[in-house]
Amino acid sequence: QVQLVESGGGKVQAGGSLRLSCAASGSTFSLQTMGWYRQAPGKQRELVATRTNGGSTSYAGSVKGRFTISRDNAKNTVTLEMNSLKSEDTAVYYCYAFHGSVYWGQGTQVTVSS
Repeated sequence: QVQLVESGGGKVQAGGSLRLSCAASGSTFSLQTMGWYRQAPGKQRELVATRTNGGSTSYAGSVKGRFTISRDNAKNTVTLEMNSLKSEDTAVYYCYAFHGSVYWGQGTQVTVSS
């Protein structure tokens, strides 16, 4: 089993920045992929960014150039730096990990006011 605990998030004005962090514990040996998804009210959960343990990254088109995902494989942590935030980035952000099974954090709210 893998447990994911998020930190960061909160409220910010449009154009501002936030950082989300996620720490994995439990059976974390070489987690294949870690990353972030988000879910806005009334919408489906969508991929934001992921990073494999080999360093390959994937970003949603809407966040490319504004968000940066980084990962510390030794510490099993993943961080999402979010810059130039827009009101449409408002959502609950979920930490995600995959290694044979999919694991989710509890979610952290990000609210961007225009």
